[in-house]
Amino acid sequence: MAAPGRESGPGPDRLRVILLAERETVLNRVASLDATLAELVRSRESSNDDDEHDPEGVTLSSEWSRLSGLADDARAELAQIDAALGRWAAGHYGICERCGNPIPAERLEVRPFATRCVRCASERRP
Repeated sequence: MAAPGRESGPGPDRLRVILLAERETVLNRVASLDATLAELVRSRESSNDDDEHDPEGVTLSSEWSRLSGLADDARAELAQIDAALGRWAAGHYGICERCGNPIPAERLEVRPFATRCVRCASERRP
């Protein structure tokens, strides 16, 4: 069975282009967050201040925790995109992992790394 977008619809490689563009965006976000985290670590190492008791603004620890969470989320999204590109290369992209039916191209345009069709994704069963 051909992957959505390969036979008709939004263009033969439109969904792959969307995936690649999203991957580039997420890679840039990861790089930016990593750079900000590295700067925060440098600031923390060079500072003798006890920012935990500073009534002004966010503490370095809080900011580090927030940025680390954002970076982890971005890396998880990157892994989903890479897995989708792997499914594309294997010819399985756009096929629901649960029921085996095609995932509509419209869903993949909105959520290009989706692994389930709308019906299966909306069900609460594992």
